[in-house]
Amino acid sequence: MKVSNTKIAILLMGIFFLNACKKQETANTSGFAADSAIVSSENVSDSISYAAKQNIDGKKFIKSADLNMEVKDVYKTTIEIEKYLKNNGGFVTLSSLNSEIISDETYNTSDENAMLIRKYQTENSMEVRIPTEKLGDFLQYINDEKLFLKARNIYAEDITANIQLAKLESNRMQKNGQEIAKLKTTEKKVNLANENESEKNYQQVQNFITQDNLKYSSVKIYIKEPKIRIAEIAITNTKNIDNKYKFNFFYDVKNAFVEGFYLIQKIIVGLFSIWPLLIIGVIIVLFYRKRNTKKNDKFQYEIKK
Repeated sequence: MKVSNTKIAILLMGIFFLNACKKQETANTSGFAADSAIVSSENVSDSISYAAKQNIDGKKFIKSADLNMEVKDVYKTTIEIEKYLKNNGGFVTLSSLNSEIISDETYNTSDENAMLIRKYQTENSMEVRIPTEKLGDFLQYINDEKLFLKARNIYAEDITANIQLAKLESNRMQKNGQEIAKLKTTEKKVNLANENESEKNYQQVQNFITQDNLKYSSVKIYIKEPKIRIAEIAITNTKNIDNKYKFNFFYDVKNAFVEGFYLIQKIIVGLFSIWPLLIIGVIIVLFYRKRNTKKNDKFQYEIKK
């Protein structure tokens, strides 16, 4: 019996110890979840900052971004973005703001007035340029303005090799120019010089475009309102106006009399235009009458006979 009590006591102590361990583990897990939430929140900002601001020695990046998000007021957000760009050396290359009309309902409020209830949803597609060193701050500013972020893509195209190739091509064309200059003046020399100069101009334009893309980052922004908006527009009661002028008895009677007179004139003129047919018709009628008359006379003669 003593042994049994001892075993029970040991078993109870074991269960108590396991429960205590589980509680401690649960507490530690909850603390880790809270820390993870904080880290996750920080990572959002850090990911914007690093992806948009990353600088590596010996590397050149052309940076761009795409954003798709919902905002409370599209028009107001558009104005705020434009102000931010203006104050930070950026500019807008495209801003296409549209309001999609969901429905229109007209309610007459008096004989002269009515109210148009329009349900609509506004969206805007923007393409902007921002100095590359301020791209991260700009993306963070837009992120703070959003209600819901659907998608965000940040691109960093490594063009280090392209820049080196452009330098080598410039050196090659310069050497070609020097070699061409040594040739005797002939038609072939002129053609070679023109081709080399054309390649040189093309390369200069490409270098300018590359430097511009390095200096300014392109950002495409699509913003939309999550809910339908309603506009109340005062208009004229067109239905009452239509009814007012739809029918005028005396005016319509006068027009009907005049139109009837013109109709008679048209009929008379039409008859005169077909006078040959009328004459032919009269001749046919007279011929059949005369023929019928002869038949009747012959029939009566035979009866008398």
